[in-house]
Formats: sequence, structure tokens, C-alpha cells
Amino acid sequence: MSRPPFAPLVAGLPATVPFVGPEQQERERGRPFAARLGANESGFGPSPRAVAAMQAAAAGMWRYCDPQSADLKAALAAHHGIDPAAILVGEGIDGLLGLTVRLFVAPGDAVVTSAGAYPTFNYHVAGYGGRLVTRPYRADREDVTALAEAARSSGARLVYLANPDNPMGSWHGQEAIAALLDALPEGCLLCLDEAYVELAPEGTAPDWNIEDTRLIRFRTFSKAQGLAGLRIGYAVGHPELIAGYDRIRNHFGVNAMAQAAALAALEDPGHLAAVRAAVADCRLRIGAIAAANGLAALPSATNFVAIDCGHDGAFARAVLAGLLARDIFVRMPGVAPLDRCIRVSCAPEREIDLFQAALPGALEAARATVCTGGSLADCD
Repeated sequence: MSRPPFAPLVAGLPATVPFVGPEQQERERGRPFAARLGANESGFGPSPRAVAAMQAAAAGMWRYCDPQSADLKAALAAHHGIDPAAILVGEGIDGLLGLTVRLFVAPGDAVVTSAGAYPTFNYHVAGYGGRLVTRPYRADREDVTALAEAARSSGARLVYLANPDNPMGSWHGQEAIAALLDALPEGCLLCLDEAYVELAPEGTAPDWNIEDTRLIRFRTFSKAQGLAGLRIGYAVGHPELIAGYDRIRNHFGVNAMAQAAALAALEDPGHLAAVRAAVADCRLRIGAIAAANGLAALPSATNFVAIDCGHDGAFARAVLAGLLARDIFVRMPGVAPLDRCIRVSCAPEREIDLFQAALPGALEAARATVCTGGSLADCD
């Protein structure tokens, strides 16, 4: 007996996922990684208040969660000085991006993003039948002028921009975001992914203006707040935009423990300040390690550093393979010329020590594999 066929759209999609998790790689390798530096998690951990809140909530897990996330929404509204009706709590930014594509994109509609930008957004666009229109990075930053031009020429429904950016760690100031909004065509929505904005310089994030129907912003508790395993984030936009999500969202999708932990994390600014300081120090250290090995670290406003390996994607992939062989989990961009880099997450000193020890051998192995004469100058 044959299985029921998939829907035509799904049947035509490749059997891929945006990321192969470190756990799957460990299963395939048959051993764990010694340093987990590839997923941009916060190795500095969550707030102790968040841990205590999870412990306190555990006994009540027999109850369904609050489908409105009312307490967390109220706290977020007070924190940002905005109307709670402008906030939607969801299953991390990834889940919210999927809902956004479903809400606004019909099969065949154009959606604009940067070639090499966060791939999970592209995954959702493909899954709902949208048509991706991409533009290359310029000087290792997403090219906001080119994105706006592509939106106008294609009649795009959505433009996706991560600010700060993943995978390069670069960023734009709020003036560039305002200019991008003003350059978009009528009926186009800017999806501004601010997953790393708590770690960015002042002036990166625009002021809150929930009356602007051209913009929806995404924040998460996965990065600076150290709650990636709970899958909780939120969207901020005009109340009429936010209300639309109630038509399609999983109303019980954000579990009660995640809501309690996020609320407690929000109420612990001291922990967030400590993580910011630790990340800033770690970015400097990763940069120094890169320089000591003849490589260049790109400026970063995130909790990771992109390291230019000095040649093309083949060489960077060999470096990455050398690090994986030495039990150091890192990732790299997938599109040229960004793929000349590897991407190293900030982490506590012990893990960075392991990366520092492994990098010279990984570089030596890459040169032996890719470069005929054993040096970058011999790579063609």
C-alpha cells in the first residue's frame, strides 16, 4: 500500500533543513564536541533568576500555558514603553518568521533578502511557495540600498534584514533602517530581525514606533538572555499587524516554563549587563587569536566573530573541517564571498582556550590539503 502523496508544493521541495545541529553531528562522529562554538548560544548561561523561575514552574507543568502570554507581554510593554497590543510572544524568532511568511506571502509572491543571510527565513519562504529575490552583501554588510531597489523592481511583499547580521556580525545604524523603510514600495513589510541587538552599539536599534505599518521587529531570549533551549521570542509591530497572527498561530505554542523564565530574565538587568561585558571581552580575545594566526577578525556587534581565513570558501571549509576533527564545533557562511570566513561563537574561557589550541593545527591541515606549497601564497 503506497503512502498518501505530499501536497504538490511540499513534494517539490528538497529534503533539507537550514542547519544540521551539533547533536546530529556528534551522533555521526560517535563522540561529543569539546567546545560548542557554532550555534551562537550564550555559553555564559541564563540569569539565576530565570533558572529559579523554571524550577518553581516545574511542578505546575500539568497545566496548559497561558495562550496570551499576558504577564510576559505586560512586562515587555512596560520595558519598551509600548502598548501590549503591539507585542506577540512566539516560539523564538524562527517560529515567528514562519508565521510572518504564512500571513503575508501567497505562492509566487516575491520576497527579498540578502544572498547568504540567515537561511531559516529562506526555508520558510520556500515552504509557503514564495519567490526569493536576493542581493549580495557589500563590504560584508547587507546592502540596504540594493534590498530596497529589489523590493521595488519585484513588487516584494516582504524584505528581510537582520541587524546586527548573521553570519557576518556586521550592523547598520538606525538612520540606515529609516532610509530603507522610506525606500520600500507601497504594501511591502520590512521584517527586522534584531536577535543580537542587545549586544550591539547604541544607535543600532530604531526608536519604538508601533504606528508604522511598514515594519515588524523580532526579538529573542535565545542570545543575550541565554534561553535558546526554551524557544521564546517576540514580535513588535502595529497592533493591526499583530492581531493578524491570531488567525494562524499555535495559541498554546509557548510553554509555561519558557514564559516564566523569560519574565524572570527580563527582570534581571544586572545579568544582561554582565553577559554584554563578557561577550565584548570574548570578541576581543577571538580577534587576538585570529591575528596571532595570521587571520583577520571582522568587526562584530553580536555574540560571535566572523574570521576571514584569507582565501576562498574551499580553504575556509578545510579550516572548519580541521576544527571539527579536533572536536571544536564552529560554522561558516554558505555563500561566496562570505564563505571565506568561519564563525566562532563567544563562550567562557575554557572553550576559547580549546579553540586557541586547535586553530594552528586546523590551519596547517587546511594548507596541506588545499595549498600545494603549504602556505596561503601557494593557494590558487
